[in-house]
Amino acid sequence: MLKPGRAFKFLTGLTSFRIRRVVYIALFWTSIDIISTVLNFNPNESQTKSIFVRAILVFLMSSVMGYLFVFTLKNIFRNSSLVVNFIAKAVILLFAALTMNFLAHFADSILSEGLTVMGSMYHFYEKVVDGNWLMKRTMHWIILFIFTQLFLEINDKYSPGVFLDIISGKYIQPKIENRIIMFLDLKDSTPIAEKLGHSQYFLFIREFIYAVSLAIIEHDGIIYQYVGDEIVVSWRYNKANLRHCLAALIMARKNIQKKSERFRRKYGIVPEFRVGIHTGDVTVGEIGIIKKDLAMSGDNMNITARIRSACNELNQKFIVSKDFADKCSLQPFQMESLGPIDLKGKAEGVELFALKI
Repeated sequence: MLKPGRAFKFLTGLTSFRIRRVVYIALFWTSIDIISTVLNFNPNESQTKSIFVRAILVFLMSSVMGYLFVFTLKNIFRNSSLVVNFIAKAVILLFAALTMNFLAHFADSILSEGLTVMGSMYHFYEKVVDGNWLMKRTMHWIILFIFTQLFLEINDKYSPGVFLDIISGKYIQPKIENRIIMFLDLKDSTPIAEKLGHSQYFLFIREFIYAVSLAIIEHDGIIYQYVGDEIVVSWRYNKANLRHCLAALIMARKNIQKKSERFRRKYGIVPEFRVGIHTGDVTVGEIGIIKKDLAMSGDNMNITARIRSACNELNQKFIVSKDFADKCSLQPFQMESLGPIDLKGKAEGVELFALKI
């Protein structure tokens, strides 16, 4: 099993994450196909070679279809409804499935039954004409496509890894975990909303959040929730994730800079954002009845939110707590002490640092 994180060290985090999805899809589909073949046809020893070849062909074709699911079709239909997504992808991938069935059947006919190339093609034609066989194979792949698409959509909704935690019941009983927490929101959101109006402001926010979220996913961040123009993110605490947190912040700023001309041309405004970062224990647990989700709570969540709010009061863009600064081993030129700052709900001032990155 490929481990989470940078399984493909030479690739970016986002590409590595997507390739892992493709591999998982290909392995799952291949396993289902081989199990189905064995149960339906009870192959003897002489057919073992053809099953092996079929597994290779199915895996290769499943990888192609997985690539379509995760990369190509996802981008093409990103702004389409879920129904349009399902129908369009099912039609496209159904053709791919027929091609895969042809190749697998072709290899099986030659290796197991000793047919010629023309004989194999005619045999496949007879199978296709047989409506029962075609219907069974078609339904087999449509079910797999729908299940896979549902999994991808739900996993995207809950952020990578969260859906599996809910399915496995990991957080039915609340757990205390050490997390790196980031609160990020749009600067000057109220005057921007007044200038753009409701519809344009919504589109503006959507593009802003998309650009920032790409950076977060690129560096293994777990998106906890979106609240208007605010994104709440966490990383499980370790040295590597301290670096990922800062790298995500830097990349988010670069993503906005790259799209600055587009924002300026379309909205007349280039977005800026504020960030508060802290680290410490939080309680993570499953909540909800009809709609289940994972909730994070605790004093450290409140502190992070107030650090983010302090950006306005202190006229700073990126502020971190002393706990984070100490653990991250930042150099003096990368930060500036703002001194002990009174935060709502805290009896004593909390020393904060402005990031200079």
